[in-house]
Amino acid sequence: MLRTLFSPRLVGLHLLTIGVLVAFILLGRWQLGVFQDSGKPRASTDPAPVAVDTLSRVGAQIEGPAVGRRVSAEGVYDSSKQLLVADRRPDVDAPGGNVSRGEGYWVLTPLRLPDGTLVPVVRGWTATADEAAAAAVPQGKVSVTGRLRPQQSGDSVQRRPEGLPAGQVQTVSTGELVNLWQGEKLRNGFVVAQPPSGALAQVKVAAPVVGGEFTWRNLAYAANWWIFAGFAVFMWFHFVRDAVRGDRDEAEPAEIVMEG
Repeated sequence: MLRTLFSPRLVGLHLLTIGVLVAFILLGRWQLGVFQDSGKPRASTDPAPVAVDTLSRVGAQIEGPAVGRRVSAEGVYDSSKQLLVADRRPDVDAPGGNVSRGEGYWVLTPLRLPDGTLVPVVRGWTATADEAAAAAVPQGKVSVTGRLRPQQSGDSVQRRPEGLPAGQVQTVSTGELVNLWQGEKLRNGFVVAQPPSGALAQVKVAAPVVGGEFTWRNLAYAANWWIFAGFAVFMWFHFVRDAVRGDRDEAEPAEIVMEG
């Protein structure tokens, strides 16, 4: 039997089967990897900026697809209503959706649009309140581009037990800003300016991220390759069994003749 298994014709079959198995298994793993990667969140396409009033409205929540979109606006900053958002790092959201807590301030200034509504704009980040006060607010009509963000929940950040000084807030909450800027029509959410104003540091905000959709076709392809690998093993076993039986059948008549 061993002589048959290691005969030149079967050794070639063994090597061919091993090569086919390795190739089919690797192809199956590749298709499985494509399937797994298809379900991962990914950055969406980043289209050109659109007018902020098309995505942010008065009294209406910002819809999911609009979060992180690039927007543009023209108007006049109202420096009299400028606020500082306390305990902030120069980024918007920490992993998991919680507000990034740190040292420093976002400089939040409302931009008055031609229709009279206000859009809160984070013009940038500064390390101290004095530096924020020294950052002059652009005068006259300005054009602002940036990324749109939804209002922040008060539950997403730990508030200072002693409270905040006048002119400072803990979060960019539309409901709180409506109370602070009484008599104004306020659009929901806020814009993170890109680039920032003057010497203020850039507040980082990620592009929109969309959830991936599993490509089940690739999972089926992976299963097919592994089924092919199993079929290759079956065929190898079939050919080896036939070869062993054939050699055994040929050897039996010779043994009978020698005994006779």
